[in-house]
Amino acid sequence: MTLDSYRDHVKPIIDPVVSGCLRLGITPDTCTVLSLIAAAGAGIGFYFYEIGIGTLCILLNAIFDALDGSIARAMSIQSLRGDFLDHTVDRYADIFMICGIFAGPLCPWQIGVFGMTGVLMASYLGTQAQAVGIGRFYGGFLGRADRLILLIGAGILSLISSILILGLSLFAWVLFIFGVFGHITAAQRFMHVWKQL
Repeated sequence: MTLDSYRDHVKPIIDPVVSGCLRLGITPDTCTVLSLIAAAGAGIGFYFYEIGIGTLCILLNAIFDALDGSIARAMSIQSLRGDFLDHTVDRYADIFMICGIFAGPLCPWQIGVFGMTGVLMASYLGTQAQAVGIGRFYGGFLGRADRLILLIGAGILSLISSILILGLSLFAWVLFIFGVFGHITAAQRFMHVWKQL
């Protein structure tokens, strides 16, 4: 179900953007840093209930995060250092965005913390597969691309109307989903690695 498995399908859309970045001299590391800045902007926007700014910044985070690896491959400069930087920045980006949502008025902190644990454990087990020699594993119900799409969707719908379901905002429900399906994804990834080992 994870959208990460459809990366090849968006290649025709990303390739022209990558070409433009190469002409402008934009490096993969520049995109990685810009993705982190965008995530921080999203967190700040959501904290201050600026849903439009927060949603736009998540979209920018997703774009820059997709570009850094694509530019590195186009330049043939993929490296372990770049991969390490990308995964580190992605985790901080997740923390900035999710903390901004539950530290502000959009979500009870209890749901936010639950969502954060699901996100971090799913991501940890994906990279841990690589650490033990199995290779990076993106499988499971909920990958990073899925999470970004859910957050962007919640932001757009919240801009159209202040929707509450059982007294909770869409962002609260999205973080609840992150918690439930994040832990299910973590279990799926654990079982995959365990069987491979």
